[in-house]
Amino acid sequence: GAAGAGGPERPPWGGGPPPRAPPRAGRRGGGATLRQSFTVNPPSAGKRHRGRPPNQNPKRERGALIGRPLSVVVPVCYSLVRMSGAQNEGGLWTVARLLEWTRGFFRQYEIDSPRLSAEILLAHAMGCERIELYTRHESVPDETVLRTFRSAVKEAAAGKPIAHLTGTKEFFSLQFEVTPDVLIPRPETEILVERVIHLVRHGEREIRSILDLGTGSGCIAIGLARNLPDASIFAGDISEAALEVARRNAQRHGLLERIEFRAGDLFAPWEPDQRFDVIVSNPPYVAESEAADLPANVRDYEPRAALFAGDDGLDVLRRLVAEAPRHLTPGGHLLTEMAYNQSDAVRGLLDETLWCDIVTYRDGLGHERVLHARRRANEQTQVA
Repeated sequence: GAAGAGGPERPPWGGGPPPRAPPRAGRRGGGATLRQSFTVNPPSAGKRHRGRPPNQNPKRERGALIGRPLSVVVPVCYSLVRMSGAQNEGGLWTVARLLEWTRGFFRQYEIDSPRLSAEILLAHAMGCERIELYTRHESVPDETVLRTFRSAVKEAAAGKPIAHLTGTKEFFSLQFEVTPDVLIPRPETEILVERVIHLVRHGEREIRSILDLGTGSGCIAIGLARNLPDASIFAGDISEAALEVARRNAQRHGLLERIEFRAGDLFAPWEPDQRFDVIVSNPPYVAESEAADLPANVRDYEPRAALFAGDDGLDVLRRLVAEAPRHLTPGGHLLTEMAYNQSDAVRGLLDETLWCDIVTYRDGLGHERVLHARRRANEQTQVA
């Protein structure tokens, strides 16, 4: 349908045969007629995800429409093809055609990983695993599935995160419940899990206890517990609501008895003399001054307390680095995520009389995203 005050009425599979290819302005064929149905806002150059530099994503940053009325008229147009005539071999909305159309639709809205996002939403609507879609390409979903899928696609185009539409997010090959109370797990955070597992399995000293600070959905703690059966895992978060999600996720994976969850600010829930072999954290690290640069589907949907950390984004990291030594065993390890441009600043927080063997690990785009430091092994090292 044509754009009205509320934006596009629905994707075009709601009652007619589908286009033969992802719709493109200027395309004609098979008796089809082109009609402008709605417009989208081109992306801003400065938009970015949590801790991600502008325009680092080769797929371009999402947020083209997010936060703006759907009825706003802007130069980039997205035209839907309406085909007329009898139904033929291309007339049914099969799984394959739904995915192809939605991929093109999401690409126009600059949603990350448009094909993957389409598959996740369709599998959710059909109540099946995403991999099952590949064996059901010629299946024709019923109207109930189409209605559910159509609604989800429209909400995604309007800016709602895919993970909030499905209520789940995959992380480290595990499915996690996600709600607005927790940060949506991201691929760069898997680096933390990978490095800790490597440390435990191949390190020079035995590691028995691991503390995850700011656990959120519990994805780090649960990923570690699943892969390190002999380690004792502890996890804390300042948000009781987030801890409830984390506990449900641990229960989902049969690991609730393996992880001790406590509520409180950083180290506050733990005894003053309690020490751990590894402390791992994905803390808030976005500067308040960068709030306007975040895509609205991050800024408006994810918990503010899990995103922002003062004027320079380092408020929580400062406390983490300062307080961690007294809670680490001599020779213990601290691993923390940080923004793409914070490596030098975070290194500068480390007192060389307390820390050694400082290294950083890069994400898939080459940015330093995880810092790893070891507390000096001398038991006599003075910790404030």
